[in-house]
Amino acid sequence: MINLFKYVLSSGVQRSREICISRFLHFAPGEKPAGFSQNDDRLSGYQRNVIILLLSILSFTTFAQTQNSDHAYKKPLLEVLKDIENRYHVKIKYAEPQIKDKWVNYANWRFRADVDETLTNVLTPLDMKVNKEKAGVYKLKEYEYYRWEVQDGWAYLDSLASKYSDRASWEKRKALIKPQLFEALQLSPLPAKPNSKPIITAKRIFDGYSVENIALEILPGVWINGSLYKPLNIKGKIPVILSPDGHWEKQRYRPDCQIRCAMLARMGAMAFSYDLFAWGESMLQFKYEDHRKSLSQTVQTLGGIRILDYFTSLKETDTNRVAISGGSGAGSHCILMTAIDNRIKLSAPVVAMSSYFYGGCPCESGMPIHQCGGGTDNVELAAMAAPRPQLLVSDGSDWTAHTPEHDFPYLQKMYGYYGVKDKVENVHLPDEKHDFSPNKRIALYDFLIKYFKINGNAVKDKAGKYDESKVTIEKENAMYVFGDKGEKLPKNAVMGFENLQKLFPQSQN
Repeated sequence: MINLFKYVLSSGVQRSREICISRFLHFAPGEKPAGFSQNDDRLSGYQRNVIILLLSILSFTTFAQTQNSDHAYKKPLLEVLKDIENRYHVKIKYAEPQIKDKWVNYANWRFRADVDETLTNVLTPLDMKVNKEKAGVYKLKEYEYYRWEVQDGWAYLDSLASKYSDRASWEKRKALIKPQLFEALQLSPLPAKPNSKPIITAKRIFDGYSVENIALEILPGVWINGSLYKPLNIKGKIPVILSPDGHWEKQRYRPDCQIRCAMLARMGAMAFSYDLFAWGESMLQFKYEDHRKSLSQTVQTLGGIRILDYFTSLKETDTNRVAISGGSGAGSHCILMTAIDNRIKLSAPVVAMSSYFYGGCPCESGMPIHQCGGGTDNVELAAMAAPRPQLLVSDGSDWTAHTPEHDFPYLQKMYGYYGVKDKVENVHLPDEKHDFSPNKRIALYDFLIKYFKINGNAVKDKAGKYDESKVTIEKENAMYVFGDKGEKLPKNAVMGFENLQKLFPQSQN
């Protein structure tokens, strides 16, 4: 027994009581302390009780020794959460990996009379938070830098608005933010444009429109892929609508995306539906996980710039009628693209813009664009579109649920600086969800007809309602540029995120 005590003491009193007990109640092979025979697989009941008593004393002694300012009153997060549950009579849900090896400094000093304030004090230094599921029930989550409380977002937007009071002061603010956006995206200066021609597939002919797939090389060995919808009969110069799509499944292959672009083509515009980075055919070169890395925002933005380079160079493009419209994460992309590139003459972000939500994906907020100008947000970036026409489509089930209450009035004021308050519109659908449903598409059709003068009658029935039934929904592989299995991917293609990073040396610092 003396040998056993020596072994306990030699293990170090800093180990947790639970670890020590589990170690001594059943030794792993080769871990028996000196003085134990090879037949002693388990301790006797008496020995166990003595060990537990000894460890309890050691644990209490260690706790007493470390619970002072010299040791930052340090306690395990698990223990602190249990204390909060007991003191405030609440339930906190968590998974074991969330709390493993996490400690709280000055733990007891963070307690307040209010449980919510206590949880904030305890969890904020650990970059964690809780969601309140119902009265008395909380769920532990990692801190979400991109999600604010509604009132916090509104207050911050108000503080931004206090920086300018007229068109001149706002133009000065824009001139400060815009170059910093390029710097934040590591696109200052822009990378050299590859001297290569677009890769274009055979054209498919449908009722009133055609579709062809296009890949543009935006960096050496890096392509952005999409499908171009065009009217069958082009007379003179026609509009172009860039149509990125958000994080919904199948993205540009989805029926509603095909419908939207085909309808615009039947009305007389070109619509280019393209993949986000590490999505769609981009996954021939990169993994889906790469989309959740900050550099994805840079690559997507550069892709949008290269797309504009290409389409504004075409003889059939009316450069005075170039628009961009996308939903969700692609709506954030629309806002950013319109802020940095004046070639875009109309913007229509769908279920995207919010003063209290910065986008839940690094492709929307991974690079420090929101630190530009001493701090900004997506609504202020959307204001940079003024006086160009802008449509905001919002719904009642996501972060755009409060758009009409605060964010839209702010934009109306900003457009008012230019005397065109009516050129920013908000179609709010309180009973709808986060998608690009028919009513959201109709809002876009109406807005483009109003400002780009495309032919809405070409797609309406006798009752004057939009008829989307004449659109052909293609199979996914029909929309590929590089073949069914990627067999046509060029040999110089960059493969893997590590090789992509080499094209952006700053991203590796």
